[in-house]
Amino acid sequence: MKSIVIFFSRADENYVSGTIKRLDVGNTEIAAGIVAKASNSDIFKVEPINDYPEDYNECIAQAKAEQQRNARPALKALPQNLSDYDTIYLGYPNYWGTMPMPMFTLLESCDLGGKTIMPFCTHEGSGLGSSESDIKKLCPNSNVKSGLAIHGSRLDRAEALVDKWLN
Repeated sequence: MKSIVIFFSRADENYVSGTIKRLDVGNTEIAAGIVAKASNSDIFKVEPINDYPEDYNECIAQAKAEQQRNARPALKALPQNLSDYDTIYLGYPNYWGTMPMPMFTLLESCDLGGKTIMPFCTHEGSGLGSSESDIKKLCPNSNVKSGLAIHGSRLDRAEALVDKWLN
């Protein structure tokens, strides 16, 4: 059984523990690495053609506007040969109660029918939001399992959470 971690993450200014901090690597990218290592999975980073602003407030304003107009931002690339994989670990930060809109683009662009999807997100208090039900709507022919919500500011505890979630 072959698996892949497909994730979206953003570095730069992020909201962490009640304050804005500059991150060299986004929390979801760190979490994706933990999931990939624990599950012995390949890994693919989802990247929109137009990057989000480095400034946190500009980023969240753009993310909210994209969500309000149900945008599908163009992506730099899509993962190849997904037919080779049985399980897709899908990682993203919680943006306004669900996945960032580039993840909607991804899920509408890839045929994940018959695959098991294991969602995970990083957040600062809002958990998975509606992302699990959104994934089920976008991937009606996939087996979407219960997701894992990881506090971005508590990534030091993520390995134990991931191990428990995988088992």
